Amino acid sequence: MGKCMIIGCGGVAGVAITKCCQNSEVFEEIMIASRTKSKCDALKAKLEGTTKTKIQTAQVDADNVDELVALINEFQPDVVLNLALPYQDLTIMDACLATKTHYVDTANYEPLDTAKFEYKWQWAYREKFKEAGICALLGSGFDPGVTGVFSAYAQKHYFDEINYIDILDCNGGDHGYPFATNFNPEINIREVTANGSYLENGEWVETEPMEIKREYDFAEVGKKDMYLLHHEELESLGLNIKGIKRIRFFMTFGQSYITHLKCLENVGMTSIEPIEFEGKQIVPLQFLKAVLPDPASLGPRTVGKTNIGCIFQGIKDGKEKTYYVYNVCDHQECYKEVGSQAISYTTGVPAMIGAMLVMNGKWNQPGVWNMEEFDPDPFMEALNKWGLPWVEDFNPTLVD
Repeated sequence: MGKCMIIGCGGVAGVAITKCCQNSEVFEEIMIASRTKSKCDALKAKLEGTTKTKIQTAQVDADNVDELVALINEFQPDVVLNLALPYQDLTIMDACLATKTHYVDTANYEPLDTAKFEYKWQWAYREKFKEAGICALLGSGFDPGVTGVFSAYAQKHYFDEINYIDILDCNGGDHGYPFATNFNPEINIREVTANGSYLENGEWVETEPMEIKREYDFAEVGKKDMYLLHHEELESLGLNIKGIKRIRFFMTFGQSYITHLKCLENVGMTSIEPIEFEGKQIVPLQFLKAVLPDPASLGPRTVGKTNIGCIFQGIKDGKEKTYYVYNVCDHQECYKEVGSQAISYTTGVPAMIGAMLVMNGKWNQPGVWNMEEFDPDPFMEALNKWGLPWVEDFNPTLVD
């Protein structure tokens, strides 16, 4: 069908690239581009011979628009799948605009010096992408991403209006380390140490980091403590889902993670403010990232399951209704298939699906779009086909 350029070669990218190669009827050619070309070459060597997809590799600095433009012009992809750092979203979007190439990412833009999770910077590109006749699909991971698709699916098939959404992200996996993060430590720790917030009656209610705690009994995982965080999909779902009164996001954390994180925070290691050390400016959080285990290395040692989904409360035919849709993913099964644990798998598979739906035209409309703004049915069908089957519960336990 076409060509896809994938920027980034970390854990999530490894999954997405592997799934693209499994789907070679759609992804006839891919280019893997990263700052470190050797990582791209190693993945290409691993996959060649297992797929009909033609694979090229390249070195690129995703902070450099001119470099990106030159590489896009050289490869001529139908879509660019951005799996680089969130700080690089805007330069990659600029390159896509300059070359009139469709764009897909998995996480909203963040300024490097501020832990802000907002869509305003990318939404500002709406008219430019519309005028250029190209599509930008934002947040095609699991959360954000599949959570938006779940919401659109619930709205389309089960509700006249949805009043309450609770997004529950449970990782019941154990990697055996006292402290490690299951995805990019810099992004993970920025997210967790930021103030929490939820949307209620059109207003943001802000909380202290991890101030609100609940316990929930997750299918195939068991009882886990979960904490209210701010998450970017709350912003778009509040605008795009009819009847919303409140949306919250909860994520589980074990006590060891919280204890170590508090300690690191107390000694300043989670700070994003540069400090001078031996004549050089360093950011403590970036240094911490360098000494923590690489999330891509956790796959072989992580056991257990994830459970991520959405609980909806609303109205159908004048009556109150509840609905819970979720996916359970096994860390070891993911590792056997793609060499990564389930956190990378649950983001990488939706990234491939989003790129596929933009390429095949089912989700392709000029402008900048969030996941819940398109027809959810083809995405839901693809989740079942490509390794993230979903489960429905029409009488779930609610979160107080």
